[in-house]
Amino acid sequence: MIRGKDMAISLLAVGTAAVAGYVLRSERSRSRTSRSKADLGARLVGPEDVPDDATVVDATAERLGEIPGARRALDRAVRNGARDEWEHITLEQDGAWSVVDRIRQSLPYYQDEDDGGAYNGVYVRYNDRIVVLDAIGWARLEEPIR
Repeated sequence: MIRGKDMAISLLAVGTAAVAGYVLRSERSRSRTSRSKADLGARLVGPEDVPDDATVVDATAERLGEIPGARRALDRAVRNGARDEWEHITLEQDGAWSVVDRIRQSLPYYQDEDDGGAYNGVYVRYNDRIVVLDAIGWARLEEPIR
């Protein structure tokens, strides 16, 4: 009888620990996989570098203002005179990956089909300068998908 009671208590303790571990792991896993990153890059180009068939958006455009981090990336590129390198803003939040789609679908996104050397992205008139804005996104996968 004592042996059965000890066994029941041991099983109860192991079962409780297993359930607690599962709950903690699933909460941690959910928070990791729901977060994503998007990296917005911006750089200055000369007016002669704007492709003939690219639409140039004004920096004050409402749709541009609705994209998280876009104004910061544009400001940083202009402030730092970014002609040789992209100035990056990294967004790390739930749904950040959707920024890539929003830039490419809600703004006149230029895609260089001919590989003529033009930058892919949204061409933006920022006062008297032209800035190219583009975004890449990636899902953060910290655990293997099962």
